[in-house]
Amino acid sequence: MFRSLKETLLISIVGAALLVPFTAIATEKYSFGKTATLEEIAGWDIDIRPDGKGLPNGKGSVEDGEVLYEQLCATCHGLFGEGEARWPVLAGGVGTLTEERPTKTVGSYWPYASTLYDYIRRAMPFTAPRSLTNEQTYQLTAYVLYLNELVDEDFVLTHENLSQVEMPNKDGFFVDPRPDVKNVRCMEACNDPSKMTIEGTLKGITPVGHFIEGADAPAASHEGQEDLEREKAHARKAALTGEDAKEAAGSETVKLSDKALAGKETFDNACKVCHGSGIAGSPKLGDIEAWAPRVKQGLSVLVEHAIKGFGGATGIMPPKGGRVDLSDMQVEEAVNYMVEASK
Repeated sequence: MFRSLKETLLISIVGAALLVPFTAIATEKYSFGKTATLEEIAGWDIDIRPDGKGLPNGKGSVEDGEVLYEQLCATCHGLFGEGEARWPVLAGGVGTLTEERPTKTVGSYWPYASTLYDYIRRAMPFTAPRSLTNEQTYQLTAYVLYLNELVDEDFVLTHENLSQVEMPNKDGFFVDPRPDVKNVRCMEACNDPSKMTIEGTLKGITPVGHFIEGADAPAASHEGQEDLEREKAHARKAALTGEDAKEAAGSETVKLSDKALAGKETFDNACKVCHGSGIAGSPKLGDIEAWAPRVKQGLSVLVEHAIKGFGGATGIMPPKGGRVDLSDMQVEEAVNYMVEASK
């Protein structure tokens, strides 16, 4: 009896001793990243359920939404949601889902109005996502619903009544009964990482064929992508990056100022998505004809428009292109780069 108790105590002591290192390892901090704050979590936790849960407090009328829509959305989506230059159509198409080429719009295809608010808040305007206030998002959502004849012209959308808006295709979706399948990971004949390249491009993410004037590529496809890549390659050749860069004509060597050279990185990271392909009427880098009338206004005017935002005849420049994290100096340097590279 005594021997058994002694062995039990010994085993307990040894076990406790062995447990210490593992406990220490489990609680050890490796200093990777940091704990997210409640404010940071709230910034990401913005999903909205069909029953309206997750909607922020606020409201917006159709009337106010019309004004805002014409300022921010009509350039791409048309005054009545019909779509401009192959940009997505927002209204109409009811009854076409059974046709060979259905018109999928907010009114004809989307099952929940909450999806409309959620998408606008996350992704619009295309050149400056997450730049809208909650009220502006309610206003735009209300107006797009009005364009689809789902609400009246005096309707005011709120966080309380959005879930009550019934969409025509709400019963058109169902849970896929087919069993899930898992792909088998291939670990043979892999690509050589040293030969891989990463491109900062819209390719494969956003259909861009419709960015090209006169292109016949539908918004739902990636046709015309190669043409755009060729145009971008030509623009890169025309973009002067230093003493070895030449003008598009190839006849004269041109130097960029130090400020312009400093702005190239900002252009590549923040401005290229629009000014590299001419999205929504923005002048493309290296397009001398498009930049000429703008350059005549003076560099200080262009810098002010870029920092504070500007609505022109061919499009809208959001403040700092939607990149509010950029400093005024970074924006000024990027403007200098685009101007000097486009003369």
